[in-house]
Amino acid sequence: MNLHGKTAIITGGSRGLGKAIALCLAQEGVNIGITGRNEETLKNVVHEIEKFGVRVAYATFDISKETEVKSGFSQLIHDLGEVNILINNAGIGNFGKLDEMPSQTWEQVIQTNLFGVYYAAQCIYPHLKELGEGDIINIASTAGLKGGAGMSAYAASKAAVISLSQSMMAEWRKNNIRVITLTPSTIATDMSIDGGLTDGNPEKVLQPEDFAEWVRDILKMNRRALIANGSIFSTNP
Repeated sequence: MNLHGKTAIITGGSRGLGKAIALCLAQEGVNIGITGRNEETLKNVVHEIEKFGVRVAYATFDISKETEVKSGFSQLIHDLGEVNILINNAGIGNFGKLDEMPSQTWEQVIQTNLFGVYYAAQCIYPHLKELGEGDIINIASTAGLKGGAGMSAYAASKAAVISLSQSMMAEWRKNNIRVITLTPSTIATDMSIDGGLTDGNPEKVLQPEDFAEWVRDILKMNRRALIANGSIFSTNP
């Protein structure tokens, strides 16, 4: 499928994975809306996207706050018009042992990584339903498939995202909305590097551009095809 002229909202689009996806889709002629908590970094990405000649807008809000998400999405839909694609990318990773991580930190991870996906999907669903088609890509993690030491909160949040996303797919595909759950392994983003997940060698793992190209190719598939779940790993173990 040709993506030119489509419009995508990407949460957490100011850096890392979200930024890579935004730039990759913009090269295909997709109009872009990005969200994040830092207005300055959002503006910097907007300037990069503008070079591709597409419409672009941003909204600054905390994805874990429902009222802020509703306001931000309303603004983006107003600025961009018809929206066809939602990429639920925003998330945080706080890592530590179960008996050492404060409960407030645990709750913050769940609120951001799980409720953020729920809030954003709830905002875009009525719009896509009225449009008669659309795509929602929820980015989880292989950590959600199998928890590990030191990542209880993050792994639990991503496992919940996988389940939530599968429920979305089961309910919303009748409206011609493709809901896709992606579970990447370690990607060289600030979160994984700062969290010590790349073993000091970020070039060895997946790069944001690798994942962005995969997202682009999935979206270009004929609408009769639905990738319900997918995982991607680096070739290096």
